[in-house]
Amino acid sequence: MTDREKMMENESIGKLLLKLSLPATIAMMVQALYNFVDTIFIGRGVGTLGIAAISIGFPIQMVVMAFGQMIGIGGASIISRSLGAKDKDKAELTFGNMVSTGIAMGLIITIFGSLFLDQLLSLFGATETILPYAKDYMQVIIYGSVFFVLGMIFNNTVRAEGAASISMFSLLISAGMNIILDPIFIFTFDMGIRGAALATVISQIIGFSFLLLYYLTNKGILNFNFNPFKWNFKIIIETFAIGSSAFARQVAGSVMAIVLNNLLAVYGGDLSIAIYGVINRLIMFTLMPLFGVAQGYLPISGFNYGAKKFDRVKEVMSLSMIVTSIFSTTGFIILQFFPHFLIGIFSKDLELISQGAPALRIASACIWVVGFQVIGSSLFQAIGKAGPALILSMSRQILIFIPMAFLMSNLFGLLGIWLSFPISDGLSALITLYFVLKENKIMKTKIANDPVYSEK
Repeated sequence: MTDREKMMENESIGKLLLKLSLPATIAMMVQALYNFVDTIFIGRGVGTLGIAAISIGFPIQMVVMAFGQMIGIGGASIISRSLGAKDKDKAELTFGNMVSTGIAMGLIITIFGSLFLDQLLSLFGATETILPYAKDYMQVIIYGSVFFVLGMIFNNTVRAEGAASISMFSLLISAGMNIILDPIFIFTFDMGIRGAALATVISQIIGFSFLLLYYLTNKGILNFNFNPFKWNFKIIIETFAIGSSAFARQVAGSVMAIVLNNLLAVYGGDLSIAIYGVINRLIMFTLMPLFGVAQGYLPISGFNYGAKKFDRVKEVMSLSMIVTSIFSTTGFIILQFFPHFLIGIFSKDLELISQGAPALRIASACIWVVGFQVIGSSLFQAIGKAGPALILSMSRQILIFIPMAFLMSNLFGLLGIWLSFPISDGLSALITLYFVLKENKIMKTKIANDPVYSEK
């Protein structure tokens, strides 16, 4: 057993969660900061239509990332449980299948996206005035699809090994390069929104290269070679099944964006689409620490579930929920008290600020419950229960938000669209509570029936 495996199985949950989630949280915050700064540069260098354009393009990027998340989180769950069960061969076979599947998926996305970009942008809500800006941005982004997917896969793999700091450095390098390159391409080279896209792709390639070098120099638990690259369809199917919840969550966000952008175009126009772009980035920045904790939580929960240490699975779940709830409540307070200042960071457009501030207050009214929902959903990814994970991933954005957005916009217009956010957050938290309590009862039964726990 390696030192990392001993750490995952024996170290105190509090220290272990801190050790794995802190690097992930720092990395996620820096990534969110990049999105934040990127939008500021575009808002100041291109204008309100530039912000609206990335609001259209971002959901398409989310679909690309969804494939990386599906393969990455699904495969990482198998790797964590395999390492916990001392089956390194299966872990390495899974890794090889993740990489080869990711390359194939990235190439398919690039070809499809290039052929149907105009249609995709129109579907995602681009108006005639926004379309030229959105097309300039996405034409560049789509060619980086392979690196977006592989970067996501490798980040999840190193976290599954317990090497959270390596993942952190990769994301820090990528985000740091993006922040440096943005003003150079947008302002110095006068490339506008296309320059922002080019900065993003180059930064993703650099971040992925760092992770590839980590494995090529044999620094990881898993060996990176071409022997296990023969596709094993049983592993691929299991990877897709477990990762389908992460995929669904990401795609659900894109579907939600399609509905939102089109509804906003009807009830508010280009300005409302730009406002949503700013609100989305502010809320995502606020919630990034939660996803950082979740990334630290996933390998701990998966490894100990594979090792049949269910008491540790319960302990890390409870602690993670407390930590994420503190983060989400803090974010709620900041967004409620400083909306004008926060919106004003992105643009000097007074109308955008005056309309955006009350919309931000409404949309963020229930984000204090999101911390519990994120960890509750992650539990089922970690332990390999694809069904509940999929339902919880889809509950907020597909099952609740979209019907609510149509209903509320029909009743209250633009105000109804913003009200759909807190209603969806609250209802999805209640659904998560039901599934978590049910799984908690199952684990209590396993602990009661296991002689190892009975002897304690």
